Amino acid sequence: MSNPFEEPLSDSYRVDSFPKDFGYGVEDNDIEESSAPADSKPRILLMGLRRSGKSSIQKVVFHKMSPNETLFLESTNKIYKDDVSSTSFVNFQIWDFPGQVDFFDPAFDYEMIFRGTGALIFVIDAQDDYVEALGRLHLTVSRAYRVNPEINFEVFIHKVDGLSDDHKIETQRDIHQRANDDLADASLDKLHLSLYLTSIYDHSIFEAFSKVVQKLLPQLPTLENLLNIFISNSGIEKAFLFDVVSKIYIATDSLPVDMQSYELCCDMIDVVIDVSCIYGLREDGSGSAYDKESLAIIKLNNTTVLYLKEVTKFLALVCILREESFERKGLIDYNFHCFRKAIQEVFEVGVSTQRTGTPQLDMPSPKAATLNGTPRSAV
Repeated sequence: MSNPFEEPLSDSYRVDSFPKDFGYGVEDNDIEESSAPADSKPRILLMGLRRSGKSSIQKVVFHKMSPNETLFLESTNKIYKDDVSSTSFVNFQIWDFPGQVDFFDPAFDYEMIFRGTGALIFVIDAQDDYVEALGRLHLTVSRAYRVNPEINFEVFIHKVDGLSDDHKIETQRDIHQRANDDLADASLDKLHLSLYLTSIYDHSIFEAFSKVVQKLLPQLPTLENLLNIFISNSGIEKAFLFDVVSKIYIATDSLPVDMQSYELCCDMIDVVIDVSCIYGLREDGSGSAYDKESLAIIKLNNTTVLYLKEVTKFLALVCILREESFERKGLIDYNFHCFRKAIQEVFEVGVSTQRTGTPQLDMPSPKAATLNGTPRSAV
């Protein structure tokens, strides 16, 4: 019997806004990358029925494949394991499972699969009859929960781009009701399902994956607190900490996320990288399209300013603010310097604890974070 686990090609599917040779380059003074072994990385499982869109999601989000090109993807017939190490915080494996294989067959050790899993994403095709999908969902999550109650269970109601707004809401309500009724009948009331409406043809899939990834970050409360301090002292309305390659935001401040604002920030990242790939490289083509000098300011016609700055060679801070607040750019830049230093301390603690084998901490260091010249206690 052939091995169902197969590693994908590392240099495939890097298209769309990122050229095939896009790279970050080397920065001597930048933050050191995580060296966690593959086995210790959190695992995200992509499961669902055949042709529900699992592989398309993975290719669009993490390999920059154009949504239109996913129409030519062949159906997955083996488990594909993909290491996602595009940032120091987004550091995990994605396992894409073929929908036609029964992994609860005695030939498979499903307990081994679920034991090291951080999140299980079950993809349901909203444009198809989802009765069978709901049955598979219940079987999958109930067995996974009994093996590992710490798993985050996420349901992507996918391909909603072809549905009206009313139909989307009704579909989500119906799936939520049926799935929870099945869990209640099985006395699994403590098992929580998070539902998301997604499509690869808009930013909804990126936002949904952002929420999934954030639950796997032990540093998330620290990052949110740092962002709250930063925006409150800088006159900024909203701030996102983005993974530049995947456009997943690994943290934002405590204010509610407006989808339109998130889309603006995603589009800004695309613009910055596209322009940098054309004009930011040296004459001989060397250098990096995104480095420690990367900075962008876009002024919209409604007195809104978008401000992007490099945090690490993997992360970017994208802020939304008013023109009158941006007049204090010196203050914003100083506060950003303090914020960037605190982010480095958060990462350094994570690296040191990985090396010593001790649990990761949720605080950057005993030092106080200083923003706007005002000492503050360590978050």
